[in-house]
Amino acid sequence: MRYVYPCVLEQEKGGGFVVSFPDVPGANTCGDDRAEALDMAEDALAVALAGHVHERWDIPVPSPAAPGHVMVAVPPLVAAKLALYSAMREQRMTKTALADRLGLSESVVRRLLNPDHRSHISQIERALRVVGRRLAVEDRVA
Repeated sequence: MRYVYPCVLEQEKGGGFVVSFPDVPGANTCGDDRAEALDMAEDALAVALAGHVHERWDIPVPSPAAPGHVMVAVPPLVAAKLALYSAMREQRMTKTALADRLGLSESVVRRLLNPDHRSHISQIERALRVVGRRLAVEDRVA
């Protein structure tokens, strides 16, 4: 899955912009100008999706872009962690089971799933392979 979500960017009467994500309730932010609001949007989205992981909720599937929406991607490391978390949920795999398959401790797997922890991408790639997934990177015009 691509972790790129549509956001609604609305200009306020008194100046500034408000950002919300229809697919991710609670992912809201604002900025003094459009560029700042979009920069803040990436962080707000990552924090809200991290909350889904911490609460053990499903990660929302992004809707296609609609007219007037701006697409915002989560940071690559967070996207990789969300992919691992989602694959484990789909397979009903526990952290302990993944740890056993990787030959790691359960605490290491907990850190691999924690969006706030700076894991090595190679460890997440290895874990994704164990759950039958592959990580793919895509670039796009900024």
